[in-house]
Amino acid sequence: MSDWREHLIEDWPRIAAICRRMRRVAVLGIKPESRASAPAHTVPRYLVAAGLEVIPVPVYYPELTTILGRPVVRDLTTIEGRLDCVDVFRRSEDVPGHLDDLVALGPDLVWLQLGIRNDEAAERLARAGIAVVQDRCLLVDHRRALAERSE
Repeated sequence: MSDWREHLIEDWPRIAAICRRMRRVAVLGIKPESRASAPAHTVPRYLVAAGLEVIPVPVYYPELTTILGRPVVRDLTTIEGRLDCVDVFRRSEDVPGHLDDLVALGPDLVWLQLGIRNDEAAERLARAGIAVVQDRCLLVDHRRALAERSE
């Protein structure tokens, strides 16, 4: 049996490989178009422009039914099919409140955006066999990974 720590992804070669094969991403804590300058909107907007399937999972904004032209999902556990990644835009201290749903969903990867780090939550996810990236910007890393591939 492998060591759960192998699921904690920090080295650039592994991050780049993940970014290059990523196709389907749920964005937990996504912001709507009315908050277009917020990273929780600009990052998923970039992912859509890069050709990824983005599933919006807002925490607030109960009146919205679509974000970025895609139907809103209110509960992570109702997402059907395999997910490459759940990109998380929640404060570090709010991440544990989503752990049960993240583990039940079982994505390949949970990506905690730049400024978001919760080592206890990351350990629980890693012990469940889910890869974890913490405190990194998916937009920056995805763009860099694609640029390196085209060089």
